[in-house]
Amino acid sequence: MRGAELDPFHGRVVAGTRGGESVLSIGAHAAVGGYHDDPNPGDMLCAALAACFDSTLRMIANRLGVRLTRLDVEVAADVDVRGALMVDRDVPVGFSAMRCTVDLATAEGTPANLTEAMVASAENCCIVMNTLRAGVPVTTEAHFTDQ
Repeated sequence: MRGAELDPFHGRVVAGTRGGESVLSIGAHAAVGGYHDDPNPGDMLCAALAACFDSTLRMIANRLGVRLTRLDVEVAADVDVRGALMVDRDVPVGFSAMRCTVDLATAEGTPANLTEAMVASAENCCIVMNTLRAGVPVTTEAHFTDQ
């Protein structure tokens, strides 16, 4: 989209790599003036953590020969948007906390300590979780053109 057609509350991003790309619609959360009719970037960050933890746990279970019969990973986050809206400059911009809730069941006879160890291993191996916990330098590069 170009020029006057740019919508301040909606956009698209491309996720993935060649052969596995998906175009995702994004929107703005109602708390910052949007309609919250499409996932917002915060939703996508929570989904990225849930997807990474889910797939990490599935791979660990597979490697250990543990059959999962149910796996649901839910991520929720807390944010005070006053900082992002510059209503209160003392409020930090960003999530103040994130919670990852895992609901899983394994095949009958799977030792409980093995299930607990799988979750602990997934916590240790989940790239998105560990990136969020440790923080990572992020740079911005902008290119400007005259219209």
